[in-house]
Amino acid sequence: MRRRTGVSAAFVVVLGALLVTPASSALFDRADGDPPPAVTAGDIALVAFDSCDDALAGFRRAALDQIGPYGLPGMGLIGAHVDDAMTAMPTREAVSANPDMAASRQAPRQVPGHSATNSYEADADEPDLVKTDGRRIVTLFGARLRVVDVATKRVTASLRIPAGSATDLLLHGDRALVFSRAGDFGRYPSSYGGPAGTTVVLVDLADARVIGTLTVDGGYLDARQTGSIARVVVRSAPRLEFETPHGRDGVRRSLRENRRIIQRSSLADWLPRFELRRDDTTRSGRLVDCAAINHPAAGAGTNLLTVLTIDLAGNLDTGDPVSVTADGGTVYGTGSSRYIADAAGPFDVWPMATMAPDVREQRTMVHQFDTSGDGAPTYLASGSVEGSLLNQYALSEHDGYLRVATTTGQTWRERPASQSAVTVLARRGETLRPVGRLDGLGKGERIYAVRYLGDTAYVVTFRETDPLYALDLSDPERPRTTGELKITGYSAYLHPVAEDRLLGVGQEATARGRATGTLVSLFDTGDPAGPSRLARHHLADSQTEVEHDPHAFLHWPDTGHVVLPVTSWYAGWSVRGGYAERSRNRALVLRVEGDRLTEVGAITHPGGPWRGQIRRSLVIGDALWTVSGVGVMASDLDTLRQRTWVPFR
Repeated sequence: MRRRTGVSAAFVVVLGALLVTPASSALFDRADGDPPPAVTAGDIALVAFDSCDDALAGFRRAALDQIGPYGLPGMGLIGAHVDDAMTAMPTREAVSANPDMAASRQAPRQVPGHSATNSYEADADEPDLVKTDGRRIVTLFGARLRVVDVATKRVTASLRIPAGSATDLLLHGDRALVFSRAGDFGRYPSSYGGPAGTTVVLVDLADARVIGTLTVDGGYLDARQTGSIARVVVRSAPRLEFETPHGRDGVRRSLRENRRIIQRSSLADWLPRFELRRDDTTRSGRLVDCAAINHPAAGAGTNLLTVLTIDLAGNLDTGDPVSVTADGGTVYGTGSSRYIADAAGPFDVWPMATMAPDVREQRTMVHQFDTSGDGAPTYLASGSVEGSLLNQYALSEHDGYLRVATTTGQTWRERPASQSAVTVLARRGETLRPVGRLDGLGKGERIYAVRYLGDTAYVVTFRETDPLYALDLSDPERPRTTGELKITGYSAYLHPVAEDRLLGVGQEATARGRATGTLVSLFDTGDPAGPSRLARHHLADSQTEVEHDPHAFLHWPDTGHVVLPVTSWYAGWSVRGGYAERSRNRALVLRVEGDRLTEVGAITHPGGPWRGQIRRSLVIGDALWTVSGVGVMASDLDTLRQRTWVPFR
């Protein structure tokens, strides 16, 4: 007998995170024309294991269904776990500081108006490599965290972060929470195995010291923060060493041996471990208890998503972990509900991909939880929609309904049969039941961007041209297309900049769909039946990080400034002779003024095209701060004249 899960707050409050969904191997066995298997709400409802024996049996069954002669899907590059990710906590010799650090411990100064990380939901801050509270700028490049005091314009603290490649941070008061991936695989999507270990480092910025480090099995996927509470998601795979085929009849022998390995496995092979270093002590063990593992009623998976809850204002502990047997998913949250969208299909995608994944037949399962109270969230309902998600921007809850934008069909063929749709779900008992659906969007194309604004949605599809669809979702049972704008190129990110004004960032393209460089478009959305483009800015032979990471985008509504990092390529003669392609990096500064989109100028950093590549921009007071791996620069917001250069040493 299996129990309905009452998933704890540690799991569901993180559901604003961005995760990745892997393949279901059964999908490879169907013929192209076969319909997808029927999925019922009862099959995908989450339940808890009755015991550790039940958990082990579930893991084994799931693995035996997926095992092949080379092991389990997606395990190829996982080579190490907690033991290999361990790195000693930094000593005082690893920390450098100067007398200005004392200023950070004095009474707080009046904080000027400042920008924040470009997060999807206002009440769920997303981790990034640069954070500010208006008084200081905290940066994370490589393995070093630095604190720049805005008033004195000096680096007041510098701290080497242990264990692997530090990638993101969250900020609360004088505390920073830093996420570090162990190994070299952190740059790849989870379908390639992901990094072997995740280290979470809690830092006291005032004293430039590490409070504690928590290292766990699995790859860091994402995190969300509300107040001082951060929810951190990691993905772990079993610690099993499978055989690979060699010699005559190797495939059959390897498959037979791999099945034996699964049948002989113990619970310790499936559950992630941890090591906690704090207060000059070390503690280690199993990260999650069997009772805290949840799985779909139809059966368990082989990998675990584990959610850790960490209070930045408190001490670092093991994070009250809760796990779900899943390989990943797109996760989305509002103030009162949390949703897990767990897709099944033969390809992974980047968490902030600019394209929905190419799939043969894919369905997205969605689980809803109530998080309106102060206690543990309550499981509410499950449902499914046909197709695959682009990212978290494809989901939106509004007036009790969940809107889901997906792409279905195959897009890689010469004559693709794909199309996109928006499905509206409503809770009926324990079922998220489709009550409305609008399909037929972008036939032969796939979704590149989605933005929901109240009862309206904007969807961009692309193959050779870029249709921008305006959708009316005011009647959930009868969603409809109100307008369409066909232009060349595409927008990979959409951002509201004023009433009836939408900004798109992506690529211009030829009539045949070949990308030609960064394109910023200003759309007039005042007439639902006829969205139009008011202005455009095209930078040939370039691209911007905003296309795959909206954190790189800055819009400052007070002045209309828009800032995005761009990389341009050009060819010319090198000083050593010969014809070579070169690159140039800068922060492009534009301004939205009514119906106009004008270029203010550009900002560059020293250090060459790679080390001096500007990654983020911030507004603090009347200054525009740009951040690269070699330093931060303060410029006049109106004229872009340089005021201060703070180098990183």
